[in-house]
Amino acid sequence: MKLRISKKLFVLVFAMMCGVFLTTLTIAGDKSESKNDLNGFQISGPYAHENLSIFLIQGKDSFSAKEFITLKEALDTKVAVLHETSNVNNLSIENLSSDKHIYIQLGDIVKGGKQDRAISIDIVIRPKSGKISLSAFCVEKGRWTNRGTEAVNKFSSSNDRLSSKKLKLAAKSRKSQNEVWKEVASTQKNLKQKIGRNVKSRRSESSLQLTLENKELKKVVSEYMKELYPIITKYKNTVGYAFAINGEFNSSDIYGSGKLFKKLWPKLLKASVVEAIAAREKGKNSPKAKLKDIELSLKDALNGKKSEKKVGQGTKIITHESDKNVLFDTYDDESKSKQPVHRNIIKK
Repeated sequence: MKLRISKKLFVLVFAMMCGVFLTTLTIAGDKSESKNDLNGFQISGPYAHENLSIFLIQGKDSFSAKEFITLKEALDTKVAVLHETSNVNNLSIENLSSDKHIYIQLGDIVKGGKQDRAISIDIVIRPKSGKISLSAFCVEKGRWTNRGTEAVNKFSSSNDRLSSKKLKLAAKSRKSQNEVWKEVASTQKNLKQKIGRNVKSRRSESSLQLTLENKELKKVVSEYMKELYPIITKYKNTVGYAFAINGEFNSSDIYGSGKLFKKLWPKLLKASVVEAIAAREKGKNSPKAKLKDIELSLKDALNGKKSEKKVGQGTKIITHESDKNVLFDTYDDESKSKQPVHRNIIKK
């Protein structure tokens, strides 16, 4: 069964921001095939496991000519060096590649240095960039020295991201370090209650990154991942996803590059899974999310206050925020495409 959303509504929502980017949006059930519509987006799903419902978004690739690599790829292959600056809320990154653009997404956690951090902006780092400033928040309270054999002057990996919308909003919208620490502690507390085990690490109890590496938590995460990770193989032109927890719309992420989205998918899905685990109730599976909730969040966000900010060498972030929703669009000024590299909406 397919349910078609008002064409008029979605033209209004997205055309206001970046031209005729979306003309139709269709949602299909688990067993339905979503037809390719290059003039707009389609949504397939929901695909559900326990209290987490995922919708896949299919659409046109606007950045096929530009190669983006993720922060994880850049650090793993040593294409980038991420430096500790001894300033809690500021790091610096250097792209050593001669041809690759590094896309860094707000919420990416970096491990090492004097404290684990989470990047607090979306930004594109161009080839041969030199040192570029990166704003960040600490997601580990107290440590200010090396941890074990980890380098103290740089960050070695970025395998996870902020695992709740409250954490993302604390960093992205309210920009409050105290709120970030508060939400890290709340996440750890909720996870302990839901899986019945302590998820804090003896190496650093306040570290969100080490919590996400907890063996008992990873076992529960793997149950969700086993069911939901393969769904992106269903459609070649998937460029993003939306998700709901306990039947309530949470947030959505749409990218200008399907290849970029597929690279980010493991991080994105794991973060959604961890958030769902922290909120689940035993023996109660969520009802499937309602498309109307997503529709209303999009419309409400665009009616909110608009602001614009430039970061780095040419990244522009346009924000629309209402009392109930916030919408972030990230643009690369160097690109000929008028579409955002990343569009994120979060229901508060």
